[in-house]
Amino acid sequence: MKRNSWQEYQKEIADDDYYYVRSCIRQNFFPGSEKAFLDILRNDVGKNIIEEPMHTSCTGIGYHSDIVPMETIMTVVARQFALMTEAGFENFTSSCITSFGIYTEMLETWHEFPETEERTREYLYKATGREFNKPKNLAHTSDVMFKHRGAIAAKMKHPLVNVFTGRPLRVVEHIGCHYAKIFPKKGVGGSEFPYVLAGMIESWGGEVVDYPERRHCCGFGFRNYLVQANRGFSVANSHKKLESMKPYKPDFIVTNCPGCSMFLDKWQYTIAEMEGDTYGQDGRGIPVLTYEEMAGLVLGYDPWALGMQMHQVDVEPLLDKMGIAYDPAAKYLGPNGKFIGQPDPAAVNMNCTPTPILRTL
Repeated sequence: MKRNSWQEYQKEIADDDYYYVRSCIRQNFFPGSEKAFLDILRNDVGKNIIEEPMHTSCTGIGYHSDIVPMETIMTVVARQFALMTEAGFENFTSSCITSFGIYTEMLETWHEFPETEERTREYLYKATGREFNKPKNLAHTSDVMFKHRGAIAAKMKHPLVNVFTGRPLRVVEHIGCHYAKIFPKKGVGGSEFPYVLAGMIESWGGEVVDYPERRHCCGFGFRNYLVQANRGFSVANSHKKLESMKPYKPDFIVTNCPGCSMFLDKWQYTIAEMEGDTYGQDGRGIPVLTYEEMAGLVLGYDPWALGMQMHQVDVEPLLDKMGIAYDPAAKYLGPNGKFIGQPDPAAVNMNCTPTPILRTL
């Protein structure tokens, strides 16, 4: 009997009534994305989603850096689930890929070793007086947006199409390691053929670009960046990916991980300064979007309301290709109309002396 492997990597994603937890770092990198997610789910898709202000970081960065012990992070996760239970919700969705991996790991550990769950319940009650139910459905927010990609497509104002040529935009999708590589069957399509971002791209008119290092890590890796001496390894991994995708001339990159979005965007500036090289057209970098930003542009949201002025790589070439109107003078103005500062562009600096980057194997 022929094995239906693809069926094993399909995922049940709740249709409505989501308990939402933010990322501890995303708002620093791409501050408009999480608000855009809430706005799109509530206003464009018509779903019920609650954000609880009492939730905390999952402490995943500390856990993966060997600072926070497993018993502690289990108790933190249990508290998040207790807040969900108290709010009357069963479907838990997290904005951060690392958090998604953490919640998945804790649930799997409790399943395999029930005694750890009992200890966690005891620790949580002693510390907070709370009790919890485990989520009926656990999904990453990219899963939720994938689930509703058809509803978003039905309201598209700017499909992923080049208005000058009429051809689909060429899009590189990058999947965070903690989404699909730790527990492959918990992500749409598994680790080898993840479809969560590709499904959005295709539904909204774009073309997915395949290239040799498509599944290579962005280079974050926690210790690769958190330890200053290791940051050369971090940038080398991003460099390897960007070098690999350059010949395919993508119009933009989209990721579903806050760290991946930040590093693939910011390291392009670093590489331009170090090596005098860029990967996009006309001496520029390749724009890097979150999936919320991609959905927001498709739906006609103002790019500056989405927070796209915070990107190191300028997004205007992409906006022009999509036929999106924008006010250049408003790009770096805050809600109060004051100038918020301007990042240096990820473009070739002809005055620098290139510094070779350590290549990865």
